[in-house]
Amino acid sequence: MRNKFDVQLSSLNTEMIEMGNQIVKSIAMAIEALANCDSELAQTIIEGDAQIDQRQKKIEGICFQLLIQQQPVARDLRTVTAAMKMVTDMERIGDHAADISEMTIQMGTNNHIDRFEHIKKMANETMLMLNHSIEAYVERDSKKAEEVIAHDDVVDALFEQAKRDIIDLILENSKEGEEATDLLMVAKYFERIGDHATNIAEWVIYSLRTSEEA
Repeated sequence: MRNKFDVQLSSLNTEMIEMGNQIVKSIAMAIEALANCDSELAQTIIEGDAQIDQRQKKIEGICFQLLIQQQPVARDLRTVTAAMKMVTDMERIGDHAADISEMTIQMGTNNHIDRFEHIKKMANETMLMLNHSIEAYVERDSKKAEEVIAHDDVVDALFEQAKRDIIDLILENSKEGEEATDLLMVAKYFERIGDHATNIAEWVIYSLRTSEEA
C-alpha cells in the first residue's frame, strides 16, 4: 500500500513541477509580449491558459486520490494539502498572464511601456519571486521560500511608484487617460502575481515545517 502511495506522491510532485514550469513560461512570454507590443504572442498566451487549467484539474485529481484511497499519515496529509493550495495560486498566476496579454492586445502599440521603468521592474521582480517560489518547492528549501515572502515588499513598493507615474501621465495629457488606466491594470496584475508567489512560498514552508515535526 505504501509503495502505491509513494508512486502517486511522486507523480504529484512531477505534475507540480511541470505546472510550475508552465506558469513561469507563460509569465515570461507575457512580459515579452508587453514589452514588444506583440499581439500575436499575447494571443498565444491567452489560448495556452486552458492547458494550465487542465493541469490544475489533473493535480487536484491526484490529490483527491491520495486523500481518499491511501489514507495518508499526518506528514503526507499536510504535503498533499499544501499542494492543493499551491496549485490554486499557480492557476491564478496563469490567469494573470492571460489578463496581461489581453491588455497588451487592447493597448496595441500605444502602451507607453517604455516610459514606465517601475512597471518593467515589477515584471522582473515578480518573475524572480515566481522562479524562486517554484525552486523552493522543488528543492524543499525553506530559506529560499522565506526570501520570496520578504521580497514581496519590493514589488509592493514598485506598484506604489508605478501608480504615481501613471497619475503623472494623466496630468500631462488627459487624452491618454484610457491607456494610463490599462497600464495601471497591468501593474496590478503583476502585484497580484507577487502575492500568489508569496502564497506558494508560505505553503512550501508549511509543508516543510510539518514534515520536520512529524
